[in-house]
Amino acid sequence: MPPEDGRLNLAALVPPTDQSAGRHDRPTLIGFLTDGKSEEALREGLADATSESLDLRRGGIRAAIAAMQKFATPRALVIDISGEEQPLSALSELANVVEPDVCVLVIGEVEHADFYREITRGMGAAEYLTKPISRDKVLRHFGPFVQGSAFAAPAMLGGRAIAITGVRGGVGATTIAVNLAWHFGVVMRRHTVLLDPDTHLGATAFLLNVQPGPGLRMALEAPDRIDSLLAERAAQPAADRLHVLAAEEKISSQTNHAPGAAQALLVALRNRYNFIIADVPFAPVSLYRDLLDIVDQRILVMDPSLAAIRDTVRLLSLPKGPGQDQRAVVVLNRMGVPGGLNRKQVEEALKMKVDVAIPDLPRQVGNAATLGEPAMVSSAGFRNGITDIARQVASIRLLDSGGEGPIPIAARAKRGLFSMFQRSASKRRA
Repeated sequence: MPPEDGRLNLAALVPPTDQSAGRHDRPTLIGFLTDGKSEEALREGLADATSESLDLRRGGIRAAIAAMQKFATPRALVIDISGEEQPLSALSELANVVEPDVCVLVIGEVEHADFYREITRGMGAAEYLTKPISRDKVLRHFGPFVQGSAFAAPAMLGGRAIAITGVRGGVGATTIAVNLAWHFGVVMRRHTVLLDPDTHLGATAFLLNVQPGPGLRMALEAPDRIDSLLAERAAQPAADRLHVLAAEEKISSQTNHAPGAAQALLVALRNRYNFIIADVPFAPVSLYRDLLDIVDQRILVMDPSLAAIRDTVRLLSLPKGPGQDQRAVVVLNRMGVPGGLNRKQVEEALKMKVDVAIPDLPRQVGNAATLGEPAMVSSAGFRNGITDIARQVASIRLLDSGGEGPIPIAARAKRGLFSMFQRSASKRRA
């Protein structure tokens, strides 16, 4: 039970021991090697670096991707990309199924300085070694990362943060936020957290039948105590790779959002999750405005009404945040609702095309809310809309995936491409 004054002890969620090692349930190292000689060199080279047994498996990066979709991410992951036609694309797929703070060590056959820089500086892997590898080479270059002595402080970049905002009440923004988080966490099996900063009237936990805890209030009131371990413990599991970070404070209580709370919270969440889906109301609250400024992408949800059109135009005029490359994605929800405007009328009034349109599905959405499950589970129409939104906000193009050619390293870093691996690489490059 909380104290009478409603204040909670932040230290109750943080053990007194050192937090830098991360969660206790994570294996130290898992390796995926394509040949016996490399496996032998890795096993002998890391024998003195760790007292724990090494989990070395036969197979390349495709085997690693398949395994990491099912099992816990280790602290260090050794990947053999030999024989892979598109290694950068494959590494991107891997990044989507591991936790962002994993230390990735890569082995391959390409011996070229530009490729090395692309793997390490461009994509953020901790180290890259070319074959044939030897015991001494493994010990010298991989050993410090496995021991932990080469780990740096958490990177400023990491998982992709997306804010969903309803242009006015009742347009369905919370429902869309819940379903988008479900899509990334359950359908796509990305490590995902659904953040609900409305500590009094937020409904995301309710819609997923999850009991909110006190951790979010603690984090917002004392951001200097936030780290990735606290953020994870404060979040409640809704599925294997989907957590909900929400609160349900008494209406009579007041949450004091400390300055810098949004930034500190997102930094911690980026180190743990591939996607942070935030259901951010638009209200004169500094926490909400801070979140809208520092996320990577905004999504505005409207319904086919004149009032929603007016408010959408006003919210589109907000300046973009420093890390936002494109305007907000506009989602027209409840299209076809009786008495509402049609899509053509909405787009003419906005003087722009809406990015995604979701049909009015009152029975399906209502039944899902009653059952405490996402509407996309039982409604194909809603599922298609959520899939379209996911394509709008999560697509990343890579050097070897075709298209228009290479993206400059600075541009990729700004988008957060493989910044989930930069935590373990930054100190080595320093």
